[in-house]
Amino acid sequence: MTIATAALTQDLAPAGTLRASINLGNPVLAQGLPAAPSGVTVDIAREIGARLGVPVELLCFDAARKSYEAMAAGHADICFLAVEPAREAEVAFTAPYVVIEGVFAVPRESPLATAADVDRAGVRIGVKRGSAYDLFLTRTLRHASVVRGDEGVDTFRAQDLEAAAGIRQPLTEYVAGHPEVRLIEDRFMEIRQAVGTTRTRGPETVRFLRDLVEELKAAGFIADALRRAHQSATLVAPPA
Repeated sequence: MTIATAALTQDLAPAGTLRASINLGNPVLAQGLPAAPSGVTVDIAREIGARLGVPVELLCFDAARKSYEAMAAGHADICFLAVEPAREAEVAFTAPYVVIEGVFAVPRESPLATAADVDRAGVRIGVKRGSAYDLFLTRTLRHASVVRGDEGVDTFRAQDLEAAAGIRQPLTEYVAGHPEVRLIEDRFMEIRQAVGTTRTRGPETVRFLRDLVEELKAAGFIADALRRAHQSATLVAPPA
């Protein structure tokens, strides 16, 4: 079992409480209201607090960018974000505990049939500002462009865009209720969700988090947490 030392606890939770930044904007990872959140990230945060022997304060946000900003500003001790180069300057990540997929939705009559088709001149993609798929598409698209908003699907509809980007599960649910829109089935990216902390932490602290994530994956903790949240256990990331 991964055990925390007193020095490690002082490094990761210097105020005596572990402050965990929770992104309620990703329904695969967290559900509920800020007053009573639940989900795999909440379960992991509480397990880390238990290993440290300190209480956990859950700081809830409605978008990944806000969760990241809280971490970067020093208001949170740990976060649960997708690994992306734009974030790694400030955040030291574990290996992923969950891998989810980014996919596109398009108007039903659109000629776009595959994820590769979307990257063409004149295609505008609605994205949630600061999301993992916003960061990914911004650095990888060669021809298409991103249009940012509070919610990618809302921006897609309001501005009559050619595509919307999002996480497979909520975007699939959206398409099911909107017959004028269809999903492009193949993914355009893997979204590697990991535990992170600031790069000001010591190497032993980062190693503790990395080892603990691997332990929780191997022990079935992550799979069980996903099932309790009515998410598929197949989302558990492979061993690092």
